[in-house]
Amino acid sequence: MAEQKVVLKLLAMNDEKTKQKAIEAVADIYGINSIAVDLKEQKMTIIGEMDTVAIAKKLKKIGKIDIVTVGPAKEEKKEEKKEEKKEEKKDEKKPEKKDEKKDDKK
Repeated sequence: MAEQKVVLKLLAMNDEKTKQKAIEAVADIYGINSIAVDLKEQKMTIIGEMDTVAIAKKLKKIGKIDIVTVGPAKEEKKEEKKEEKKEEKKDEKKPEKKDEKKDDKK
């Protein structure tokens, strides 16, 4: 199973006590690497190699949930790699131009 990112909206999460209960309930599931909670938006982001259905079952005991997104966790890294490749191409082109100018002077 590949690493995935699950974003859930827990409608019952209004205070710190409920937030802590939700984190503890999800933390017991095998394969979770990180848990992030936004109390204002009532959103919980979970990253790891885990079963999304197991997460939903645990959180339903606390309150009503909405699954916002389920997808691969490595989306951000792909964008970074593209930017790095663009920078490398620019760097490769610059030294070639300098070499050509040196040859013309000789």
